[in-house]
Amino acid sequence: MAVPREDVNSFEDMIVESFEQEEIIETEEQKAEKEKRSKRTKVKRYFAIGAATVGGGALIGLTGGLAAPLVATAGVALFGSGAAFLGTTAGLAIMMSMFGAAGAGLGGYKMKRRVGAIEEFEFASLGKGKDLHVVIAVSGWLTKDRLDNFTVPWLALAESKEQYTLKWESKYLKNLGDGLEYIMDSVMTMAAKEALKYTVLAGLLAAIALPAAAYGALSAIDNPWSLVTRRSVETGKELAEVLLQRLQGKRPVTLIGFSMGARVIFSALQELSVRKGSEGIIENVVLLGAPITSSVKSWQPLEKVVSGRIINGYCRGDWLLQFVYRTASVQVTNIAGLGPVNWDNRRMENIDLTDIVNKFIVY
Repeated sequence: MAVPREDVNSFEDMIVESFEQEEIIETEEQKAEKEKRSKRTKVKRYFAIGAATVGGGALIGLTGGLAAPLVATAGVALFGSGAAFLGTTAGLAIMMSMFGAAGAGLGGYKMKRRVGAIEEFEFASLGKGKDLHVVIAVSGWLTKDRLDNFTVPWLALAESKEQYTLKWESKYLKNLGDGLEYIMDSVMTMAAKEALKYTVLAGLLAAIALPAAAYGALSAIDNPWSLVTRRSVETGKELAEVLLQRLQGKRPVTLIGFSMGARVIFSALQELSVRKGSEGIIENVVLLGAPITSSVKSWQPLEKVVSGRIINGYCRGDWLLQFVYRTASVQVTNIAGLGPVNWDNRRMENIDLTDIVNKFIVY
């Protein structure tokens, strides 16, 4: 249509600012399924409590295509005879439903009570703009040297004018971050001492690659890693529920996360893949240093809910992820954060970040 990008952006801004939000009504079928899953979760929780009591142990336990018709209609409305459409009841309903449920949408969502194993789950806005495309960023751990670890890593993110960060389980993510830093400090100190004994390059490299040094620090990460691993799955399911409620409206959503944040997103996608009404929600997904399996079988269900790109960013030399995942998780499977996912699918993209990210904690 040879329409300048500036004009398109201006018209999108006009749409965002001109229409109020409309409540998205769940169908009876969706309500019944949600209630059934809620009851099933309660039964599992009661069973876990009973098992712990008797045994004395604890159970360890949208598409871009959806937005395209709107943009096309917007172009006609702006530059052609379609302007009258926006004034009709149908036109207003379409525009209004794009921006989510009545109220504050994602920015106003906060879990009002504890859900299962989750203690904290809420969204914080990374900006004040509105857009026809929403981005949700999920951090994978927290560190004590930053004022706000949920937002700081994403300050340079510029995928959309409307971006949110998910604040989840901060107490456990802080413990995880402390554990990762402790392992790094322990191994680097040991490597530095050993390096003084060598004068040739081969010996120096052998000294730095000291998995034995990390085993002494394993106790600092084993419990936090296991706790966050389990909670990331439950948090992902809660994220799926929020997306199914369409608090973001009928706009495409991009999900991006690193480390355990990537695991949260993967869990959400797995949950969406088995739920009704999940089509047309997720556009793109970016997973960085994901502590999840690279088995193609585990990734294939994602094509049901992701219309655009599924990006796996990995670092081949990430010894910390390899050590922690395979030791604390007691698994020897291939890891997506260490190498490509060999899935022959148009959506799948693998990006080698080895030259940019030299270790897990840099994400």
